[in-house]
Amino acid sequence: MSIFAAALLAAGCTASGGGSGGPGEPGQEQGPVAKLSITPADGTKKVAPDTGVSVKVTGGKVTTMGVADAKGRAVKGAVGADGTWRPQWPLRTSTTYTVNAQATGTDGKQVTGKSTFTTLKPKKALQSGMSPLDGEKVGVGMPVQLLLSQPIAEKKDRAAIERSLVVRMSQPVQGAWSWVSDREVQFRPREYWPVGEKITVVAHLAGLRAGAGLWGTKDRSLSFTVGPEHITKVDAESHQAVVRKDGEVVKTIPVSLGKPGDDSYSGVMIAQEKAAETVMDSATIGEPGEYRIRTKWNVRMTYSGTFFHAAPWSTGAQGSSNVSHGCVNASPANARWFYEFTQRGDIIEVSGTSRKLRFGNGPTPWAKLWEDWLAGSALGKPVN
Repeated sequence: MSIFAAALLAAGCTASGGGSGGPGEPGQEQGPVAKLSITPADGTKKVAPDTGVSVKVTGGKVTTMGVADAKGRAVKGAVGADGTWRPQWPLRTSTTYTVNAQATGTDGKQVTGKSTFTTLKPKKALQSGMSPLDGEKVGVGMPVQLLLSQPIAEKKDRAAIERSLVVRMSQPVQGAWSWVSDREVQFRPREYWPVGEKITVVAHLAGLRAGAGLWGTKDRSLSFTVGPEHITKVDAESHQAVVRKDGEVVKTIPVSLGKPGDDSYSGVMIAQEKAAETVMDSATIGEPGEYRIRTKWNVRMTYSGTFFHAAPWSTGAQGSSNVSHGCVNASPANARWFYEFTQRGDIIEVSGTSRKLRFGNGPTPWAKLWEDWLAGSALGKPVN
């Protein structure tokens, strides 16, 4: 819809298309003069960003209208059945907007109206972060994580956030958002991502009402691609890690998992992050003094501290027995190979232990069946 730059009249005032008297008939009354009124009225402040714009006319009909920000950029929107214009996405907080409207009176003449208003400054601002990184190449199991600065407890507010999230894929597949906690919602496909998939995610959070007095202040977006399919299956009973790329076995690694009492987690995990060198301290899992050691070629599998890493002290047990504190131990050479091979989001599936992976111990979207994942959506429906 076009934005008019002509001389415009203030909202709520009368705009006249002409006076009395017609050609050759002095003093003869013409049809009623159209009158335009715009809500929010000119000069209004502290307007809620999700408020619609209403343009009403007496003695005629509205022909065009549009909304623009302070830089003159048109805001996309549409007029609903109730006659109220609403933006495609909420207006931004603490921002000035201008409404321009035009109507044609029953006398056939055009009148114009203009209103400039400013949206509110939120009492509480909803900040956000997203993963993976923009431009990152990830494994087939990588979810999208939206992290929020404030808890979102109400279902209606969670639903509003989900409606603000757009996922575009080069190879459309079914997927869904699911709430991991009141501050995190994740997106995963029903099955693993297709190799070569290109994904763009946009979170239209600016101006979004997310609770009482809580408003989003900034949109977020990221684009990432999916690399080769890397799936590693670690068996605690055979003490082997079988690594596949695009379905073909590329390496079998002798490993040692958690000893009795320190059992490793069984379940489908992902490579969450990588560190060439780190210090592992038992104090971080509530057992100070048990161990504190510098390790190399670390691939994290859980928030609680499960890693696939080099363990030169256990090479004699690798391939034959489980002696670790819960991590997957490999020789320095094999651990380095795995570290360099691995992409964040690669699948690492552990089996043969008595300890089950807990959902939420890091990004663990594959710890739930699809039906259970879908149940965590406030909208209760998949994307695509």
